[in-house]
Amino acid sequence: MSKSININDFVQSKINVDEFKKIHWEGSFQDYINIVTETPQVTRNAYQRLYDLITSFGSDESVDVKKKMVHYNFFDDPYENGADAVFGLEIPLMKLVNIFHSAAKGYGTQNRVILLHGPVGSAKSTIARLLKKGLEYYTRTDEGALYSFSWVNPDNQDISVFKHLAELGLTEFADPMNEEPLKLLPENARQAFSEELSKGRKLQYKVKVLGDLNPASRFIYAELMKYYEGDWNKVMKHIKVRRLVFSEKDRIGIGTFQPKDEKNQDSTELTGDINYRKIAIFGSDSDPRAFNFDGEFNIANRGLIEFVEILKLDVAFLYDLLGASQEHKIKPKKFAQTDIDEVIIGHTNEAEYKKLLNNEFMEALRDRTIKVDIPYITKLKHETKIYKKTFTHERVRGVHIAPHTLEMASMWSILTRLEEPKKANITSLQKLKLYDGKSLPGFTEDNIKELRKEANREGLDGISPRYIQDKISNVLVREGERNGCINPFMILNELESGLKHHSLISSEDKKKRYREALSVVKQEYEDIVKNEVQRAISADEESITKLCANYIDNVKAYTQKEKVRNRYTGQYEEPDERLMRSIEEKIDVPDSRKDDFRREIMNYIGALAVEGKNFDYRTNERLQKALELKLFEDQKDSIKLTTLVSNVVDKATQEKIDIVKARLIKNFGYDEVSATDVLHFVASIFARGDSKISKEEKK
Repeated sequence: MSKSININDFVQSKINVDEFKKIHWEGSFQDYINIVTETPQVTRNAYQRLYDLITSFGSDESVDVKKKMVHYNFFDDPYENGADAVFGLEIPLMKLVNIFHSAAKGYGTQNRVILLHGPVGSAKSTIARLLKKGLEYYTRTDEGALYSFSWVNPDNQDISVFKHLAELGLTEFADPMNEEPLKLLPENARQAFSEELSKGRKLQYKVKVLGDLNPASRFIYAELMKYYEGDWNKVMKHIKVRRLVFSEKDRIGIGTFQPKDEKNQDSTELTGDINYRKIAIFGSDSDPRAFNFDGEFNIANRGLIEFVEILKLDVAFLYDLLGASQEHKIKPKKFAQTDIDEVIIGHTNEAEYKKLLNNEFMEALRDRTIKVDIPYITKLKHETKIYKKTFTHERVRGVHIAPHTLEMASMWSILTRLEEPKKANITSLQKLKLYDGKSLPGFTEDNIKELRKEANREGLDGISPRYIQDKISNVLVREGERNGCINPFMILNELESGLKHHSLISSEDKKKRYREALSVVKQEYEDIVKNEVQRAISADEESITKLCANYIDNVKAYTQKEKVRNRYTGQYEEPDERLMRSIEEKIDVPDSRKDDFRREIMNYIGALAVEGKNFDYRTNERLQKALELKLFEDQKDSIKLTTLVSNVVDKATQEKIDIVKARLIKNFGYDEVSATDVLHFVASIFARGDSKISKEEKK
């Protein structure tokens, strides 16, 4: 019998009591002033806190096509091991963080609605979700701590304002909008307090106390000031300062608003509404204590509010949005304008944004909006990371994803997003490779900059990552569970068949272009697997070493105008021109350049010798490739790979094929099924006689 679990001890061991006490700290107003004096950063506004959150994880700088790039580690999602990581959007995210930085310094962007604009599935929601998640975690740390307050009656004094609260069964009244406790300072004391705090210190952000208390706390404050005849110190005895931790689920500091049916929604969802049950207690619907300050703007105070599909909002909501962004004020029903401090971020797709541009009634909103384009990814390595994150080994247990499967799906999605090059000397596939950081003969970084500059809409059209993910999922369920393995052709065929019913593609011309892109990807895959099989066949290190030694002996004799001693006959002979050219031709060294290439090799060997190092063919990438291709050419006939097509394979050949298969599994990540499939596929290519090497042989 297994041992019984003591659930009390088990659960308690998972709870960090010290951490719990820390984030549930409570103290007096003077205790809070002591905290502010020690760490003034607790008084930061919403933009300052958000910017510090992002930069707290550090950043990495790099140069991409002569342009400085900053990658903020925060967007790798350090909280959930990359579950919401954002890939390949360094430029848009740099722009977004710059907006936060400017707003944190008070340069004006804090008075704007930040609008993330881009095609469906371009990570707009993911960015917003990551910012909200980050704030939740950050406010639980010492660096991200912030505080609010509650009204209490510690001595149970006979004060009318607290009698009414007792009727509601409340022993304390938490500020409904989680206001900054320093707002309890009288206005004529705020500036002097800020100056006193800054004396002799260089603060990152100057402590500023802006705005007034919300109507509910303002009412209680005024009543207590009357009761104590202006004795502010006695009023502060009714204040309990508490640590504030943001939580979207608990609706504290994080708000999310999503448009619904116009008949079932009004602007009170943003600014709160009257609580009719409380009217009977407080006697009037104009008593702020009878009002629920629980609209999304209210609960998001001091944090962040996200507007999902913001431009689908009814006009009535836009009025609240305009005031909230520019004046940092909202207008609850029956009450004066109320101050708020929050980051307002929305997202929308292109169709809705075009409506905004064409609607003259939306001019005020356009003027108060900063648009940040969030396009699709146009770098292959970043797009591939999306699918590798989604389809990890843990999620697809029991199904092997063959090498290049996700890469080929990514390649096709990128090709659909790239604009056709305007110059005839470059293909879309070459453009893709240049964007991905590959070097191609005849193209410089200036060419890449020119390509990007001429493509104004690149990344705003094309296939969404969601479509790719859906099709990969289909193949995993249908083919993966049956075969235990999926390969690129399964995915590419599924992508093609899905185009017929794609709800967002109605143009036949576009469908035709996308199918042509699939053909390009299939050809590229053929070239990749042919190369891998060639390398697997020629991966005999001993044979390559012997071939290399033979080549170097002949090159040395040729460059020094000497003869080569035949190892078998002992006779001196002329350098073997046929051998040297058969290797050099594999890497396209023309006859007119052979002397230069051979001298380069000998100079390289000489330089190593001066440093006391021995020559290794693996240190010269071009020579290694040439040797591998030559060895493949010499060995492929002995392996008789094409016999796989006829299914008639003798024992000796099968043993050699098994060795190649083992190399594919060990060196390239194939499993038994996918390695067998690839060998059959490449064998069928050789059988057709249309491989590059077969064509060279015919010449």
